[in-house]
Amino acid sequence: MIYYFLYPLHDEPALGFLNVLRYVPFRAIAAALTALGVTFGLYPWFIRRLQKRQIGQVVRKEGPEAHLSKAGTPTMGGALILLALIISTVLWADPGNFMVWVVTAVTSAYGVVGYIDDAAKVRKKDTGGLAGRWKLVLQFAVALALGGYLWYGTDGLPADWLAIRYELNVPFVAFDNPSLTKSLEAVEAVRDNFALPGWAYVIFASICIVGYSNAVNLTDGLDGLAIGPVMVSSGTFMLLAYLAGVTFFAQDLANYLRIPSLPSAIELSIYCGALLGAGFGFLWYNTYPAQVFMGDVGSLALGGGIGSLAVMTKNELLSLLLCGIFVVEAVSVVAQVTSYKLFKKRIFLMAPIHHHFEKLGWPEPRVIVRFWIISIMLALASLATLKLR
Repeated sequence: MIYYFLYPLHDEPALGFLNVLRYVPFRAIAAALTALGVTFGLYPWFIRRLQKRQIGQVVRKEGPEAHLSKAGTPTMGGALILLALIISTVLWADPGNFMVWVVTAVTSAYGVVGYIDDAAKVRKKDTGGLAGRWKLVLQFAVALALGGYLWYGTDGLPADWLAIRYELNVPFVAFDNPSLTKSLEAVEAVRDNFALPGWAYVIFASICIVGYSNAVNLTDGLDGLAIGPVMVSSGTFMLLAYLAGVTFFAQDLANYLRIPSLPSAIELSIYCGALLGAGFGFLWYNTYPAQVFMGDVGSLALGGGIGSLAVMTKNELLSLLLCGIFVVEAVSVVAQVTSYKLFKKRIFLMAPIHHHFEKLGWPEPRVIVRFWIISIMLALASLATLKLR
């Protein structure tokens, strides 16, 4: 909204400094600082309110014994992450940008699902919460509704998205961007990249969004474990979104790097900057030993945001590398459950896999920091693929 109301005033002689608002890096930094300020300023009060209302963490008895001391720690702290994220995004992003509203809407909708789950846990004083099948129904309902609009709709969708919406960006393979001067019919008739039918892409994108939402939720089992990779992923997506849309000296960097050209995606850098700032503010209070947990209201929402970033920037496949920590955490649970049901044997001492390392005797801070390091290395490897095409 700041961009919408103040940038047009930069033509006034006394307000020429407002021209800086046209630059996405400036607004991304401003969004990060705004979100950081909101979280730093409000978390002490928010934590006291959670304690007063006795909204505390419920710990499963079969978990690591060291976690029993975490019972009663204020939870649902992710609600303030979402507040800071949405406020900062709305303030600093271009309100007319389609991409920003899509990702923010998914994040908000999944936050509502997470809130329902957390509220049920607090009310029942049990880790069960909302039944898993209903949680998935709600998550897929949001993702499929969004997918149906993105891959079958035309009204309100930007031309750059319509030109490549059925096409996959395969890591290590050059992406041929169709000219936006062509008619949509010409673009549909001639495809140089690997493409999926619309219905298949809707399912694929929905699985991507729902998968990352639940993967982040599974990762959120130790103090600061989930928010670290979330921030690393959002920082990487911020750069990828910027490269997909920026032009330097009449040079389209997307065409130079042979990645999908999406000028409208550049505003997603603002969302990512806001997520970074909110994440740092939350981590200040969530670092070991945590004063507050994000709860499902945070983890499901942030995971949905990461998944929708992957879809909207056409990095669904690359995200498997970038978000490798989340992928491994989710796969460890699937593998553990499948092995036990089929063979009555467990692959890990406990799943998700971070609990396996705890059972091996690793102190909690060691698991957290090493997972962070791996996440950073995966992000660097993901960025390296931009030149390996």
